[in-house]
Amino acid sequence: MDDPLIVVALLLVAASATAAVVNRDPVRQALVLAVMGVALAVLFTVLQAPDVGLSQLAVGSALTPLLILLSVRKVRRRGRKEERR
Repeated sequence: MDDPLIVVALLLVAASATAAVVNRDPVRQALVLAVMGVALAVLFTVLQAPDVGLSQLAVGSALTPLLILLSVRKVRRRGRKEERR
């Protein structure tokens, strides 16, 4: 009964992971990483691990992409300052 749901969740994770690898722009990679975090949270919930799913939702789809976006912003800003000199 749950097998089709598990297969769909696994396909979502595989598709989002492939999209994260294919993207070259770090900002887009961070956004796809957030989508992949949500897909993994759904997969963990389907596999009856809601505590792991909630942790993945908090860390994998919110904090990690946010830290990546902030890092990219800081690196780009620092690069612009060096170009002005």
